[in-house]
This record gives sequence, C-alpha cells and structure tokens, in this order.
Amino acid sequence: MIPRKETSLNHRWYSVSATRGRQIVVWLAVADFLASLGVFVRSALWINDRSWLQPPDTSQNVLACAVISAWIQYFYTATWIWTLCYAVDVRLVLKEREGYPVWYHTASWLIPGALTSVGLSILYSPDIKCHHLGSLTATILRILPNYIATYAPMAVVMIANPILYVSTTRDVENVIARSLSQFTSKERSLVDAIKLKYCFIILAFYLCWLPNIVNGVLLWTLWFNLPETVIVVIWYTMAVANPLQALFNSLVYRRWSSGGAREQLQMPWSQPLPTYTPSPPNLSPSASWNGLAGPAEVTPLLLSQEYLTNRSVNGNSISSTASYSASST
Repeated sequence: MIPRKETSLNHRWYSVSATRGRQIVVWLAVADFLASLGVFVRSALWINDRSWLQPPDTSQNVLACAVISAWIQYFYTATWIWTLCYAVDVRLVLKEREGYPVWYHTASWLIPGALTSVGLSILYSPDIKCHHLGSLTATILRILPNYIATYAPMAVVMIANPILYVSTTRDVENVIARSLSQFTSKERSLVDAIKLKYCFIILAFYLCWLPNIVNGVLLWTLWFNLPETVIVVIWYTMAVANPLQALFNSLVYRRWSSGGAREQLQMPWSQPLPTYTPSPPNLSPSASWNGLAGPAEVTPLLLSQEYLTNRSVNGNSISSTASYSASST
C-alpha cells in the first residue's frame, strides 16, 4: 500500500499492465488489511475475555460477535473479488482493451455487502441467538445460506482465475512473438517468468482458502457422522492459513525487481523501427546503436567477425566458424 516511485517505461504492454495492476493491488491490500484487522481485534477480545464470545448467549454478546463476523466476512469477500478483477484486467491488457475501474470497485464493494447482508440476516433473524437451533431443518435454512454466501465467491475465484491466467499466458506468447517477430530463449524466459508469477498467485490463494472449501464440503455432507479429529485439524489449518493471505499477496503481487524480466520487456509497441548505422569492426556486446541497448538481438550481418566467433545473435557464448564483417553489408 505504500506509494512508490513509478519508472518511465518505453514499452506499452508492461507500462499499462504495471500501472493498472498496481491500482488493483493497492485496493486488494486495503481489503486485506481491514480483514486482518478484524481477525486481530476478534482474537484479542477472545484472549482477553473468552466469556465475551461464549455461551451463555446474551443479546449484547451475540450482537458484538455478529458485527465482528460481518466485518471479517465482508472484507475477505472483497479481497476475493479484487483477486478476480486483477486476473480479468490482466486479460484485458493483453487484448489491448481498456480496463473498467468503476465496475471493479462496484463489484468488489457491493457484491460482498449484498452477500454478507443476506447471509447474516438469515442467520441472525428472527432470533439473534443462533447457536442452539431446535431441528436440522432450522439449521439448514438459517446456517446453510451464510455458508453459500461465504464460499460461493471463493469457489468462483478458484475456478475462474486459473482459466484466465492460462489464457493470458497464451496471449503473452503471441504478443511477444508478434511485437518482436521472433521467439528465442530470451522471450521464452520471459514467458516462463510470467507463468511462474501467475502460478504463485493461484497457489497462494489455494493455500489460504482450500481448507475452507474442504471444511464446508465435509460439514454438510457428513452432518450426522462428522470425523471430529479431521474437522478440528481443518479448523486449526483455517485459523492459520486464512490470515496469511495478506502476507502471501504481498509476495506474489510484488513488482519484478530491476533487471531480469523487466529488461527483457523492451518491446517496440507502436514505435517506428530504428535505423541501424554501420558499426566499427570492434563493436562490443555492450555497445549501443542509436540509443538501443547492446544486449538486444541485432542483425548478424552488422556484427564483426570477432564478436560472432564467440557469440550467437542472442548474445550467448557459442563456438562458431561463421565469418561476417560490417563491410559485408
């Protein structure tokens, strides 16, 4: 969430992706922070005075528990919607389409509000004391809707985001090949880096929330014969994994460090092709032509024999017997 200095980039795809993605990640971090704050407050109250959140139920205790539960559920649901919006926006960037920030905010703040309000309203009305329901029918009618309201958006993100990222990765390969008219080891390493980033985003989400899905499935399919030990282990796992989402997000959504993939993203989007001028015979790999960095791929016919003897056109060390010189052009 801390502001940072934005670099001036001369390649449109990375520049647009970084700017738009940064805006979404900031709001994702805000929602993560507020959800974690709710967990922290509830945990502190529980440790300080356990009877405050335990039976015997009083209207004051249950109301306070309901308010904190609504806070946590609302902001965690917002984080899931923002996670989906990030994947959607990355997809739109690769399609060279504008983003929809107004719709992102509308979905990320209103959908959680609607789901939380409906789920908790059914749970706590007409009687706010919902811990001791008289029948299975009452339990299903009052508790199940809140489970659905909580787990449905989580499950949607688990299904939709991998599909979106796989499609985006394929588009990245096409965009790089089309913009540079080549697909060599440097472009492959870039695609691999992007795949790895998306893989970690998906993995972090699954690590944090898959235990909740497993818990919900076991709870409602084995209601009369619950494996108590398994359920308790899952609950402890949820207690540890759920708040870690903020930490994992701060790692997987971070910007690429200087160098590496960022240097490889010098794509000439919508820019006129540079004109090359003959170079001296002793041109070194780090020299530049008309402002272009030396490590970028160049035309072999413009390179000296000494350079090509030890280097490929990608700048990799090789043993070559090819003989080219600047004068041969």
